[in-house]
Amino acid sequence: MEGCVLPDDRITEFLQKHHVLTLATSVGKEPYCANLFYAWGRERGMFVFTSASDTRHATEAALNPVVAGSVVLETRTVGMVRGVQFQGKMFRPEGEIREYARKRYLKRFPYAAAMELDLWAVEPFYIKMTDNRLGFGKKIIWKKESDISKP
Repeated sequence: MEGCVLPDDRITEFLQKHHVLTLATSVGKEPYCANLFYAWGRERGMFVFTSASDTRHATEAALNPVVAGSVVLETRTVGMVRGVQFQGKMFRPEGEIREYARKRYLKRFPYAAAMELDLWAVEPFYIKMTDNRLGFGKKIIWKKESDISKP
């Protein structure tokens, strides 16, 4: 991700404060979603999580790596509604990126050091953040330059 423009600071700050994302995969005409603990890798602009390779979402991502997801703040107060929806490519980090992902995940979830980490990452190419604190329905949109044709 050298030279890439990272998402707006308001997006990255929101993602760093939360730790559960909903990940959606799809093969054919059958979508599926899973909730996962994640760490946001701000420096590389990616979500990092661990998941067994035989889970449905990992199996489907191997067939179609383009995924979608969301991270939301639960609140009943309309003026405080905030959340992120994203699209990206899911992959198994390798080499230097794997070491970065491992450190990032263990910093967020130190107890995971006691287990074997089957690491995955999602590099978003589109992020939409809703932040009602900025005005009702206010959206902050970020698109990765090389994937500008994506929605």
